[in-house]
Amino acid sequence: MAFPHLQQPSFLLASLKADTINKPFAQRCQDLVKVIEDFPAKELHAIFPWLVESIFGSLDGLLIGWNLRSLQGRVSPVEFSIAMEFLDPGGPMMKLVYKLQAEDYKFDFPVSYLPPLPGALHVRTSDCAYFILVDRYLSWFLPTEGSVLPLLSSSPGGPSPSPAPRTPAMPFASYGLHHPSLLKRHISHQTSVNADPASHEIWRSETLLQVFVEMWLHHYSLEMYQKMQSPHAKLEVLHYRLSVSSALHSPAQPSLQALHAYQESFTPTEEHVLVVRLLIKHLHAFSNSLKPEQVSPSAHSHATSPLEEFKRAAVPRFVQQKLYLFLQHCFGHWPLDASFRAVLEMWLSYLQPWRYAPEKQPQSSDGQARCVSERWAPFVQENLLLYTKLFVGFLRRALRTDLVSPKNALMVFRVAKVFAQPSLAEMIQKGEQLFLEPELVIPHRQHRLFTAPTVTGSILSSWPPAVTDTSFKVKSHVYSLEGQDCKYTPMFGPDVRTLVLRLAQLITQAKQTAKSISDQCGESTASRPFLSWLGFYLSDTNSSYPANDLDDMGQDSIRKTDEYLEKALEYLCQMFRLSEAQLAQLTLALGTAQGENGKKQLPDCIVGEDGLILTPLGRYQIINGLRKFDIEYQGDSELQPIRSYEIASLVRLLFRLSSTINQRFAGQMQALCSRADFLGRFCRYHLMEPGLTDKHLLSPVGQGRAASRARGPRLSLRFLGSYRTLLTLLLAFFVASLFRVGPLPCALLLVLGYFLYAAAMTLLTEQGKLHQP
Repeated sequence: MAFPHLQQPSFLLASLKADTINKPFAQRCQDLVKVIEDFPAKELHAIFPWLVESIFGSLDGLLIGWNLRSLQGRVSPVEFSIAMEFLDPGGPMMKLVYKLQAEDYKFDFPVSYLPPLPGALHVRTSDCAYFILVDRYLSWFLPTEGSVLPLLSSSPGGPSPSPAPRTPAMPFASYGLHHPSLLKRHISHQTSVNADPASHEIWRSETLLQVFVEMWLHHYSLEMYQKMQSPHAKLEVLHYRLSVSSALHSPAQPSLQALHAYQESFTPTEEHVLVVRLLIKHLHAFSNSLKPEQVSPSAHSHATSPLEEFKRAAVPRFVQQKLYLFLQHCFGHWPLDASFRAVLEMWLSYLQPWRYAPEKQPQSSDGQARCVSERWAPFVQENLLLYTKLFVGFLRRALRTDLVSPKNALMVFRVAKVFAQPSLAEMIQKGEQLFLEPELVIPHRQHRLFTAPTVTGSILSSWPPAVTDTSFKVKSHVYSLEGQDCKYTPMFGPDVRTLVLRLAQLITQAKQTAKSISDQCGESTASRPFLSWLGFYLSDTNSSYPANDLDDMGQDSIRKTDEYLEKALEYLCQMFRLSEAQLAQLTLALGTAQGENGKKQLPDCIVGEDGLILTPLGRYQIINGLRKFDIEYQGDSELQPIRSYEIASLVRLLFRLSSTINQRFAGQMQALCSRADFLGRFCRYHLMEPGLTDKHLLSPVGQGRAASRARGPRLSLRFLGSYRTLLTLLLAFFVASLFRVGPLPCALLLVLGYFLYAAAMTLLTEQGKLHQP
């Protein structure tokens, strides 16, 4: 943070600046504590702006501050303890603040200077001084227990006097291009002299909440958001983007450039989202700490304490609108990766205030999930868009993600589980019915306008009358955020149901894909020979999934993916009442039904002279990943590209040698393979390419298959050019040497062993052919 107008440095300020260079951190903090206690406010007010910059850093980067975002107790315990004690809500820094306020000193600090959190660091946020301090300040100024705020003593002699109530210098405008000062005046002092003395303390809680909201949720105005939602603005922004990328279009208007800048410039980080979630969770606990008899608006009276009034108004008056805009921006601009989990959990935390209530939710009859109490129906209805429109936004994101990934599958599961809580869907439907209820033209409704709630002073001085018309409250909520001309899409209407069906299709497809990966991984593991565990295994070049992908996925991850998707599909069926018949139709439409032998069906095709020919339906199935052929190499095995596990020069030398042998002895090899006795079968096993003539036509082929059928017997020595083969031979000779077996006897034993193996395989292969139909 930085203050635009610094006072002329006094002797005290110059001395403190010099200490930042000459003294260690602990000594500087001790000196600051003594200065705050001993010096009068007249001297202290000159050092306050510099002190704030020295702690939090300056916008120009000259002062980096105490780096609270990466300061951790387990890394720097001494510095951490000193900083936390100094900045504690009851510590020296806040004593300085109250000491200056008692003397009516003011500091001009524009809202535009409030920074969002910068890029996230790779540290645990729960251990960082920044997050711990935020939690402490929330607990201090927004207490969940008791109805009186703690007082702060400026000296051991007693508490500092509270500043007298003052009228704001200007109304506080939450939105707009002109940012007023936030620290120039108290935002809530319009109370009378005879008002409850406790109201003199509530403004501190209001100010803290306002500062946090302005820092973390204020990025563009409601008016700007509503302009961006209009079809005309979207068309104009599209023209602007085209004008940037193409010289054929005319330059965009300045107003559209500003609109585009508002739309694209703000990019929150995961750390930013985590601190907003911390604020939301505490605000829910703060609001839920109301006594049961004070929850209902009808309980509002002059006898209610100001803190209890503030608890009731904190979320709807200060947070709801800006959080909705913030979430809308995140849903539309966040990358389609697993980091969206932070935004998701922040959203789900806001949607479930009952999780932070002191009383437990009632258990459902089946004992599986807790039923959402009817007490929360007003909250659901008055936050309808945060449930419905953002749910649709999540559906659109989910349809563009890879649900085979366990992290993406987990996000779909989390959302489905939250929305499938018993009675929550009914509350949302009731809210939609109230919004879609036609507006009756009766006297007390004729001149009502749906306007957004404003924060123009104390919530205590301008408390609006309680509105008992539930339908009007829901309409006011929707129109205040989306505008009077918004077109609302019901969450349980046909359009959203179509999206849910598409997501169910995607989930079914992802489950089948995960199962295919799991089956292939299991088959490849089971088929590996013993030497593969030593690293001497030839990769299957015809595998549908790379080996590294299978290793990265892992059986545990595949199992988790299947579990998440299975439960997510179950929850979606509960919410939208999808029947088993509908799910069966989805499965058939995806083409994931299995054949009679349990194998996946091939793409739709017909049999031609040279193999299978795809039909239009088959092309559609392949393009959309619904079905696929088992792809395998069908060319000349001797002419395959040299693999990474082969020695290139040796492979070429062996190819020339085998080609020479095949040309010189082609007639003799043909004669041997034509014999009907065991020698003929033995030669055919080694000299003829296996399997091509015996395989079914399971993939579309051209003339390559015919060419492969025409090749006669030949010798192939390419296997000797593999690193693995040579290493296996070296390992065999090494093991033989340990038993005092020389190279020549070892080679003879290897040849003899191979001939025995080949003879057995020849007999088994021939018997298998005799038993084929």
